[in-house]
Amino acid sequence: MIFIAVRFTTRPDVADAWLEHVADFTNATRSEPGNLFFDWSRGVDDPNQWVLLEGFADDEAGAKHVASDHFKAGLATMGELIASTPEIIHVNSPELQGWGPMGELAR
Repeated sequence: MIFIAVRFTTRPDVADAWLEHVADFTNATRSEPGNLFFDWSRGVDDPNQWVLLEGFADDEAGAKHVASDHFKAGLATMGELIASTPEIIHVNSPELQGWGPMGELAR
């Protein structure tokens, strides 16, 4: 599985509408066969910050995502709306297969 976390700091004038601006990109990515999850969260301490957690089944799924037209369009859209360079964590781990249960709070 490929796990990616990206932290975006948006321009203040677009922060409230961020999800609307990235809706096409989000929906298209979630429809990809190799996409496991693609989830946005808004920062608690900074309302101009958004975090994207995304997972892809394998290298092939990740490569198809990056080569897609909606990825290129999404980058173009986001590039106009960010206040600074996004920060990323990218992990490729064959052992991971997506979300699993949290043992400390298992029911």
